[in-house]
Amino acid sequence: MRCEERFYEIYKKDPAGITFSPYRICPIGAHSDHNLGKITGFAIDKGIHIAYRPKQNGVVEMQSLQFEKRAQWHIKDVGEKTGDWADYLRGATWALNKEHPLSVGLCGVIEGSLPIGGLSSSAAVILAFLTALCKVNGIVLSSQELIGIAFDAEKNYVGVNVGTLDQSCEVLSKKDHLLYLDCKDNTYELIPADPSMKPYKIAVFFSGLEHSLAGSKFNMRVDELRAGVYALKAFAGLEYGKFGQTNARDVSFEIFEKYKNRLPSPWAKRCEHWFTEFRRVEAGAEAWRKGDIEEYGRLSFESGLSSINNWESGAPEQIRLYEIMRETDGIYGGRFSGAGFKGCCMALIDPSKAEAISERVEREYLKSFPEMKGKYSFHLCSSADGTANQK
Repeated sequence: MRCEERFYEIYKKDPAGITFSPYRICPIGAHSDHNLGKITGFAIDKGIHIAYRPKQNGVVEMQSLQFEKRAQWHIKDVGEKTGDWADYLRGATWALNKEHPLSVGLCGVIEGSLPIGGLSSSAAVILAFLTALCKVNGIVLSSQELIGIAFDAEKNYVGVNVGTLDQSCEVLSKKDHLLYLDCKDNTYELIPADPSMKPYKIAVFFSGLEHSLAGSKFNMRVDELRAGVYALKAFAGLEYGKFGQTNARDVSFEIFEKYKNRLPSPWAKRCEHWFTEFRRVEAGAEAWRKGDIEEYGRLSFESGLSSINNWESGAPEQIRLYEIMRETDGIYGGRFSGAGFKGCCMALIDPSKAEAISERVEREYLKSFPEMKGKYSFHLCSSADGTANQK
């Protein structure tokens, strides 16, 4: 493993341990968790590894194979965020120390097994780092504590309006099961693949675009949704409190349908996506339960179209990938992965057609974006256990 080799090169010692957190995909349920919706998702067999050793002086010293700059801080004084890749780890230190006072730092090297963008590498690196920091400090967290601390780090330190989709998929998932999560109360179900279900693999198509969630339009889209919900409450005569505490889950689909034409167009579109996605998730979970991967895939394609038309996300490169996916035999369904402004698309595919799918998507994509040759990439993955289910 490269992180292990690099650790030895830097510190002339072997690491004391290696932690791993998987990436995740969310075929149906995008842009829902931050307003207490429902989601479906999987962890995949690619992710973040961290090779580490404890540092008794409380210093944290981290280096990434993906970035040149080394980052350093103290467990008791992480300071303000600096806008670099290590903000997520500073946030994790800050959030964990609030709940469990820390005494031991660590040095570590981070390795990501796929290009950055769209698979929630930010949550994965936080979770892998938290696991290492807990181990050197003798802290044992429950799954929900781990999810909550990782969420706190990304939302309240880094400043991204995330929900708990990413962290929950990467912690709670189980191989060959669909995670069906209600973000309102964090109840979840792991639905096994029915024996009658057609075989599937997870394909990841990287557009070649790099991804920066905090710098994208992600936060603005969430605010537009929340503004629409706030207005719907007012139109319906419902009580409403602070804007930041308003969630789409507070309003029924019937109220949305009754008053949506009174909303400004951007707010109406964001609400249209959220409320229809909620129904798609419920229908998708039932399709999976019945072993109908084709229907589940169709709903994922529908989710992707709503992200383009209603959430208004997707760089031209991603939209073209999505269009090609829809036209390619052997792909059950798919959509953008992640915030949808840069990064990748994911799809559930027939494994027997993986080679033909890879060749066709690359050929058609590079016709449209020849400058992405050498940057675009295809990766075939499987579902995997989340951190809570790893042996």
